[in-house]
Amino acid sequence: MPRYRNGTQPVPFPTPVTQPFWDGTKQHKLLLQKCSACAHVFYYARTHCPACLAKEFEWVEASGRGTLYSYTVCRRAQSPDFAEDTPYILAAVTLEEGPRMSSLLVDADPENVPIGGPVRVVWDDDVSADLAMPYFTPA
Repeated sequence: MPRYRNGTQPVPFPTPVTQPFWDGTKQHKLLLQKCSACAHVFYYARTHCPACLAKEFEWVEASGRGTLYSYTVCRRAQSPDFAEDTPYILAAVTLEEGPRMSSLLVDADPENVPIGGPVRVVWDDDVSADLAMPYFTPA
């Protein structure tokens, strides 16, 4: 399973817009933005609601549960930094709250991944002192 090892892999770089999301990961909270005007819940972090373009929103904690929408098995690493982790499963997950997010599917057999199956978030704490990576595993 891909895991961060001794700082050899690139680490996400939080921006002012994404910082609340990454702060939540360190506490094992999957945070999403919810529009104050239309109540649309969205991921990835943005400055405006993608549904109504309002600028006011709040951060809400997601359940961490979802459904596997799609996936691909990566047998060749995108970067030499991840070469020893192949094969790994890159997944698109539809969260219970509605948004779809991409992440790794871990603790799953790359030859037997059920699309439409339930998944839940798990955390890799070995990324840095400031954040954890949200991955998904079959539920």
